[in-house]
Amino acid sequence: MKELQKVCEKIGMHIPEILLPSKNINLMKWSVVACDQYTSQPEYWKEVEKIVDESPSTLHLIFPEAYLEDGDADLRIEKINSTMEQYLKDNILASIGACLIYVERETSRKNLRKGLIAAVDLEKYDYYKGAQSLIRTTEETVLERIPPRVKIRQNAPIELPHVMLLIDDPDKTVIEPLAEKTGNLEKLYDFNLMMNGGHIKGYKISDEETILGILEALENLGDKDKFTEKYDIGPDKGVMLFAVGDGNHSLASAKAHWEKVKAALPYEKLISHPARYALVEIVNVHDSGLSFEPIHRVVFNVKAEELLNEAINYFDAASGASVSSFYIYKTKEHMESELINYRKRKDVHAIPFVSGKNYGIISVANPVSSLEVGTLQPFLDEFVKKNNNVKIDYIHGDETVTSLGSQDGNIGFYLPPMDKHDLFKTVILDGALPRKTFSMGEAEEKRFYLECRKIR
Repeated sequence: MKELQKVCEKIGMHIPEILLPSKNINLMKWSVVACDQYTSQPEYWKEVEKIVDESPSTLHLIFPEAYLEDGDADLRIEKINSTMEQYLKDNILASIGACLIYVERETSRKNLRKGLIAAVDLEKYDYYKGAQSLIRTTEETVLERIPPRVKIRQNAPIELPHVMLLIDDPDKTVIEPLAEKTGNLEKLYDFNLMMNGGHIKGYKISDEETILGILEALENLGDKDKFTEKYDIGPDKGVMLFAVGDGNHSLASAKAHWEKVKAALPYEKLISHPARYALVEIVNVHDSGLSFEPIHRVVFNVKAEELLNEAINYFDAASGASVSSFYIYKTKEHMESELINYRKRKDVHAIPFVSGKNYGIISVANPVSSLEVGTLQPFLDEFVKKNNNVKIDYIHGDETVTSLGSQDGNIGFYLPPMDKHDLFKTVILDGALPRKTFSMGEAEEKRFYLECRKIR
């Protein structure tokens, strides 16, 4: 056990005591998708409410972001915390002991994604740009989004993770070998997820030998010399073992909460306090069941022509020359054919859009950023700041962008996907990407809440 603890401390891991619903709970109703999905589609969450009704469910333990602006945040948070307490009191949630969980998630696309439920040490995580920490964000953190989430967490007795951490393990040494051991592992759950979420299985890993093998494989990935050689970088770069793929602001909120908690703790309590750790799912970026999808933008309550003209002025000012323009096409097909030609050029960012019945492309020559999202996002941030009634949402799927962007007063922007194999080296060399650069799969493929853990 001492050897386990030693390796855990080195690589920022923790073997958590996990809570799962008791045997009589309907797991399909219990498990719902991450709270930051379908934020512009409240009808999705209304359907989830119908399915769940009054049954025990993680729906009653989270704050769907589709409802953030309803004006009843304090009441919702109070109810969430009281429901958590009630679930613990009524033994709806029960401990399965200290363990890891090997997860197999079959998505609606019939892809099988493998994961590992574990806890990580928030002392090894930093969400600020330029961080050299072992656990690192992949996207810009919006600091204004952290306090409301801390407010939810600060009085919560338990946490539910939708955070997914990535490892860069091309030889598949950490998670994939567990697939061959499922016959000897206790199966904890095996059921269909609601709302086209696919299917999920979970297996308990509690024997010291298997856990140590997992930790040593992670330790090998984090070896400083191998890390430097792998990414062809100088020794001044810190090792990044884990990259936050999903749930960056949730993990940042856990970190901010821990900083508040530890400020009031005596030294001897710093290692053992449960708020120091956060429950996550670890996934290999090379997993064949993991796809990177673009996250598109839809801007609401806007005059499209006004926004487009301001965009051109903004991009020209950024490049120091009058080189940007936008074009309108008669059909989506025409726009898409022109886009193919644009994307053959390395000196131009072409950003397609839809507004009303019109399809078009913004052309930005000699862009400052290496990614289209890095070109577009700073302008949108600036535009929203200057126009209080304008809102922006981050959307999965071309069809949803088309549907929302074609509505009166809206404009939708389509962005290209990022190659997942470039993620680690890009973040190591350049730091955090613009926020919402990529999505790990479509909305229904996101992590569903299932496991819980006490944090006080």
